[in-house]
Amino acid sequence: MTNSADLQIDWRDPWLIGLITVHILTTTTTLMTRNNTNFQVFLFLILLSAAYFSESINEYAAFNWRSFSKQQYFDSNGLFISTVFSIPILLNCMLLIGAWLYNSTQMMAKLKTAQLKDKVRKERLKRQVSDLQ
Repeated sequence: MTNSADLQIDWRDPWLIGLITVHILTTTTTLMTRNNTNFQVFLFLILLSAAYFSESINEYAAFNWRSFSKQQYFDSNGLFISTVFSIPILLNCMLLIGAWLYNSTQMMAKLKTAQLKDKVRKERLKRQVSDLQ
């Protein structure tokens, strides 16, 4: 078992900088493509796939950590990969779902407004026809 003194995370490790950069780019892409639902669905599926395979990624990283890292961060419980890899991905997925829910409510409001305007227009037209007779 690793004690907390043994696990000092070196945030200057190039792969961790790369991972943080990927998370920042993913979040930026999520925010910038809020009006492109098709791309967001694609991004959502990629992100969920990455989270799904995080256990396999953890096992691979635990076996090959010397080739890309200065320290062994990848424990059998997957705590480290869950914290630095899966949680940010799942937060981006929640952001995507929130954007979809917001867009859906906006679309429903526009639809209801259009229905009410159409109803008023039809009633006005009906009144005009009855006034002419």
